[in-house]
Parts: sequence; C-alpha cells; structure tokens
Amino acid sequence: MAPKVLVSDKLSETAVQIFRDRGIDVDFLPDLGKDKDKLAEVIGKYDGLAIRSATKVTPSLLEHATNLKVVGRAGIGTDNVDKEAASKKGVIVMNTPFGNMITTAEHAIALMFAVARQIPAADASTQAGKWEKSKFMGVELTAKTLGVIGAGNIGGIVCNRALGLKMKVVAYDPFLSEERAAEMGVEKVELDELLKRADFITLHVPLTDSTRNILSKENLEKTKKGVRIINCARGGLVDEVALAELIKSGHVAGAAFDVFSEEPATDNPLFGLPNVVCTPHLGASTTEAQENVALQVAEQMSNYLMDGAVENALNMPSMTAEEAKVMGPWVKLAESLGTFIGQVTEEAIETINITYDGVASEMNLKALEAAVIAGIMQAVNPDVNMVSAPLIAKERGIQISKTTQDASGAFEGYIKLDIQTVEKYRTIAGTVFSDGKPRFIQIKGITIDSEVGEHMLYTTNKDVPGIIGKLGTLLAQHEENIANFTLGRAKAGGDAIAMTFLDTPIKPETVKALKDSGLFQRVIPLHFKA
Repeated sequence: MAPKVLVSDKLSETAVQIFRDRGIDVDFLPDLGKDKDKLAEVIGKYDGLAIRSATKVTPSLLEHATNLKVVGRAGIGTDNVDKEAASKKGVIVMNTPFGNMITTAEHAIALMFAVARQIPAADASTQAGKWEKSKFMGVELTAKTLGVIGAGNIGGIVCNRALGLKMKVVAYDPFLSEERAAEMGVEKVELDELLKRADFITLHVPLTDSTRNILSKENLEKTKKGVRIINCARGGLVDEVALAELIKSGHVAGAAFDVFSEEPATDNPLFGLPNVVCTPHLGASTTEAQENVALQVAEQMSNYLMDGAVENALNMPSMTAEEAKVMGPWVKLAESLGTFIGQVTEEAIETINITYDGVASEMNLKALEAAVIAGIMQAVNPDVNMVSAPLIAKERGIQISKTTQDASGAFEGYIKLDIQTVEKYRTIAGTVFSDGKPRFIQIKGITIDSEVGEHMLYTTNKDVPGIIGKLGTLLAQHEENIANFTLGRAKAGGDAIAMTFLDTPIKPETVKALKDSGLFQRVIPLHFKA
C-alpha cells in the first residue's frame, strides 16, 4: 500500500505533485491545519504530515497520529511542532533550513541600501508633495567596511553580495577558519575589531545565550561614529533601548531592523527615530523562498517514505532503524563529547580527529561523526542537527579526520576527540557502559570516570590540598546540590580537573564566586541534552 501524506497548510500545487509523482497518496487540505479538532479526527490514517506554520503538532494531536512517521515543515522554524513529543512517538521532524537563505540575505542588503540613502523617508516625503532634496543626504556603499557578525549560510551570502558592491568585508564568527575566510575574500577579526572598523554592521547569528545582546550597550558604544546597524537575523541580538539612545545622540547614523525583541512589534524604542527603517519580519517573504521550501519538504518526505533516506531531521540521526537500536547510546556519547568541546572552546576550530576504538569502530561512523559535529556546533547554534552539521563544518573550513583501531585498554570500545584550534589543543574520550549510559573517561589526557548529566560544572586547577573541600563549600553556600562528583589529576602537584554533576543549572552568581575565589584556572558550566 502506498504511503499516505496529508498537506494541512498552504503548499504549492507543484510541491503536492512531487508526492504524487513519487507514488505517494496525498490529500491536499490547506485549511485543515487551522481546525485542530478535525485534524485530530483524521490524522490517524496518515504516514506523513506536511505543514507550514498554521498547523500545530501538539502532544494531543500526536496521540491520535497512530501511523504518523514523519512531519515535514516547509521552512526553518519548528516552534509549532513539539519535537520532544514527536521523538517519544517515533515521529521524525524535518525542516528545510536552506530554502530562504538567499531571500534573507537579499533583504539585509536591501535594508542596507535603504538606510544608507534614507529611501523610505525620502519616498514618504516626496509622495506627500514635498521636494526635500537637500534633506536626504546619503552615503555610498562602495569602499565602506561591512562588519558581518556570523558568516554561516546567510552571512556568507551577504559577504559575497557585499564584495560585489565593492565593499570591504570583515567577519566575526568563532567557527570561521582563516582558510575559509580567505576563500570567501573576507577578513576574519575579533568582535572588538569589527566594532571599531565597520561602517555598517549586519547580524546573521541565531539567538543563543552566547549571542543574546551581542550588540549590548557596551559593545554599541565601541562602534565607529556614524555606523549603521542592520538586523535581519533574530530579535534580542541588539539592545534596542541602548541603540535608540545612540541614534538620538548621533553616534549611530541609522539602523534597519526586520526582527525585534518582541513580535509582533507594535511598539519599539526604535520606532519614529530618524533614519531608522523597520519591516515586519519579511526576511523569508518572497514567492521564490516560499516555493523553494515547499518543494524541498516534499522531496525530503518522499525520500524518507519511499527510500528510508533521512534529510534535515531535527530529532534523529541519519541511520537505519536497525542501527539505531544498537547505536543510540553511542550516538548520545558522541554528541556529548562534541557538546563538551563546543562549550569549553572559544577559539575557531581548525581540525577535528575522531578515534573510534573497538566496537565503536564497527558502527555507522558517518552518524557518529555527525553527532560529534552537531554537539560542537550546537554550543553556538542550537538549530544545527546531525544532517546539517557536517555541511556547516565543511563550509567553515574545518578539517575532519577519523582513525579506527581494534579494542585497546580496559574498554570494549571508546570514542576520542582531538581538537586543534589556532592556539590550543584539546582532547576528550568517552565510552558506553553495559547499562547503556555514556561516560567521560579522559579529559586533557587525564583519566576520569564521569557520568554525563544534564547540568554539570567543569573546573581545572593545580593539584594542591583543600581544593575539593573548598569547591564543595562554595557550592553549598550558594545552595547548589551535587548529584555526583568526579576528579582526576595528571600527577601529584600537577594539573587537576573536576566534573561536578548538579541537580539544577548552576547559578551565574555561583560561577562568579568560584572564579573570584582564585582557586581555579577555569570554571565552565555545562549543559547536556537530557
């Protein structure tokens, strides 16, 4: 029997035809997604559900989806899909992360032109019957320096377009290597250097703990006088109140925003200010982008339902069902090893070597490698998944190699990562015990036996008496409850490390107290997927 797919939101007829051409029985009911009760009534007979944003895939709906195998979202955002509930039901969630890259990049360039030449204000003035030619003095883009924060997929396209406009481009991106920057024709710089030099600044990063308010009041004050700021990425990346004050003072010459800290943005500190251009989150709003993501989701869902291929999945590795039964714990280990490296490494990673020992060397190494890279990348971009991570790593110029070997040492098998940055070398290894739980067995060449928990604290220090007691005391003073604690050292009096497994996320004030104590070389709170 042919697989059945329900299209419950507005997709193009061309996309619907792709399902038919692949031998899939498809029902195109573009308004059904708005009726959650009716959708729940019929969802049980479908193998696939193709949606945009109107359909809400909730735990309640999934309870009725007895045959559902895959949900495909035509677009990037999957806030309308409960991914945890879908995972528990064994439903794959796919999106189309690359369908609107060009559209968003072009919108950023368009806003840059608009704010450089005050086009919206000049248009409004002229259509009002005025002729205020001298009022709207602009600036050229040619030979100006564009600072790009985030040189990934969309940021990379913006860099390319800006070079075509004869702009100088400097880029800040922790995962951008010098070699990749040279290929792109841009100069890789640190954030402070970008702020100091850029005539225009455009943001192309996701909103994470590390990027939230990346253009804070402090950083905005470091910018060059007369700078213009463009944000088509995410609301919350810029301190909008501070930016408004700097525009009023004349330090910032203008801004163009498509995204805001609160949306729908019916009120905002930037509204009404001179030379501020605002659009209502139009980054992906072109006919081409909407068509592209619709075609992509139809192709991806068809490939999975007919051939078993998994593309752009957000909640499962690229592997067969048989492999997943055996590899699940090892995939979790691989991702946890990468997550550790991603959270303790601030510099751009140049090379990653993965050693697969014993039973690990006999598994689907592509899936394990993807899990490692996804873990590393998710520290700065939580939207990265096991399918997109290797492609992103390649685009960033990261060299990835692998070594396989027969079982050695005390374990049936293990995975080890060796990471090289411009300045530092890092290493970590782990294994899976018979209970199916991942363990860290070596960090910095130091033997350790650490359970992997959701909330952890990594500290390094010199091996001197009293450190363990003082660490416990400081944590207790801040009411941090320890679930497990493991330590190791290279030699007596040498380097020492500790991994503390906590019941809850460690509080910022606790981290500050540990750092201020002067006892530790590094104090890093860690978060791993539950």
